[in-house]
Amino acid sequence: MNISGELISWYEGNKRDLPWRSTTDAYIIWLSEIILQQTRVEQGMPYFYRFAEKYPTVKHFAAAPEDDILKLWQGLGYYSRGRNMLKTAQLVQAQYNGQFPTAYEQLITLKGIGEYTAAAISSFSANEARAVVDGNVYRVLARYFGIDEPINSPKGKKLFQQLADEVLDNQRPALHNQAMMEFGAMLCKPKNPACGICPVRLGCAAFKTNATMYLPVKLKTVKIRKRYFNYMLIMDDQKLLMSKRDESDIWANMYELPMIETEALIEPVQLFQRSNVKEVLGNNIAIRNTTEVVKHVLTHQHLFIQFIVLDGQPEKLQSNWFYTGLQNLENLAMPQRIFIFIKKFFNF
Repeated sequence: MNISGELISWYEGNKRDLPWRSTTDAYIIWLSEIILQQTRVEQGMPYFYRFAEKYPTVKHFAAAPEDDILKLWQGLGYYSRGRNMLKTAQLVQAQYNGQFPTAYEQLITLKGIGEYTAAAISSFSANEARAVVDGNVYRVLARYFGIDEPINSPKGKKLFQQLADEVLDNQRPALHNQAMMEFGAMLCKPKNPACGICPVRLGCAAFKTNATMYLPVKLKTVKIRKRYFNYMLIMDDQKLLMSKRDESDIWANMYELPMIETEALIEPVQLFQRSNVKEVLGNNIAIRNTTEVVKHVLTHQHLFIQFIVLDGQPEKLQSNWFYTGLQNLENLAMPQRIFIFIKKFFNF
């Protein structure tokens, strides 16, 4: 069975109408690919439209302040993607005179563009014969060929890339890649795959052996780090005390409330009795109320967050702390969890 031909036929009759599929503009394709990394299409679509409207060319993107990019990205998560996009746009503007490259070998050198993204952009924009291998493609290949080698092992990555290259339709690589990914997203889903209407089920090893739910295999290698964030809401008249994060941690260069990280969950009363905290806040701070601890899940970290509303002002302001008017809060790029709390607290 010619799996490529069958899936292309299926795709042409069943594909979703997505805006980036109607263009060969490498910049627009790049926008969609980065925005949709680890993001569902339904969630990423509004962001794609906002970015494409505000920054219609890579020249517009390259000229944007980082704060503006992060603000537009707010709520999408994995904020390093937005920062890397700005660096890439600036590099394209400087090295390629604002013409987004379409060749794989040029794309792979750009910030935030790996093998998958370079293959996707080069095939979709220039029909370069490069096989894309994303989560959907891993799943389709593992099930169809009955491969139980872990997809995230060095051997597995090499094996699946070789297999993807072998089944690639070199005459229609863009169409082939779109078909493979769409099929994995729409029919050959992680849970409850639609095997009953699958056009290639008769040749599928997993279907024949009833092994669809066991493939693909993935090694569990992620170690989760637990962190405890204690955010403080402090007002001075109609101004709110804010903080800007540095570049060395999650949410780099984004804005948040002043925060004290602790090694475990701690009662606010105990927190403010610590000598290092008293040294900054002084003795004129009083706890008004606190929120329940909420858990915020990131890929490699679990954050346990509580918000503490305080009366009074700190004796010392840290170098990255500053007061700002409430009317300016909408302009600051914040992690979504902090933005939601502030928005609810001030009812705006």
